[in-house]
Amino acid sequence: MASKRYDRAYFDRWYRERRIGSPADLTRVVTLAVAITEQVLARPLRSILDVGAGEGRWQPLLHKLRPRARYAGVDSSTWAIENWGVRRNLRLGSIDALDQLGLDGPFDLVVASDILHYLPTPALTVGVRQIVSLLGGVAFLPTFTAQDEIDGDRASFQRRTAATYRRVFTAAGLIPLGMYAWTLKARGQDLAKLELP
Repeated sequence: MASKRYDRAYFDRWYRERRIGSPADLTRVVTLAVAITEQVLARPLRSILDVGAGEGRWQPLLHKLRPRARYAGVDSSTWAIENWGVRRNLRLGSIDALDQLGLDGPFDLVVASDILHYLPTPALTVGVRQIVSLLGGVAFLPTFTAQDEIDGDRASFQRRTAATYRRVFTAAGLIPLGMYAWTLKARGQDLAKLELP
């Protein structure tokens, strides 16, 4: 089976022709991630790392919400980096090699939206650990499981259970906040009991 190519045709198909995730949907998700992060940190968001950023669709929305916040995006698509890299501060790289990119962490918010369910298990495990090593606040990890109905790209989709993802996230040092948000175990002591699921 041929590997997926994250080229112009891929991004056109899923984000412009099929319109997976409307602009309103994306705005709600970005706003939610910012609000959760600021609640956990008890201050305004200052830095964001977007892993698997694609064309960097989060960047303009984050800039609108928090103009002073520093945004860095990472993606494995050469096409996305060549076409959007300079404008949206994107760099070429992969989730399981974040430590090789010279990223200036820790980041208040680390986003890995809609990518973890495409990773083979070894890359998932290493990638989540890499995220934790750069995390200073909230990891926002929208991920679909085998139990979810998905509308979108099914090529290379890994049919894992929610329990499997929870085990991987917990083993890496994260605790759940709900709504795809996770934070470092050490931060849990600063949260009220009913802020945690």
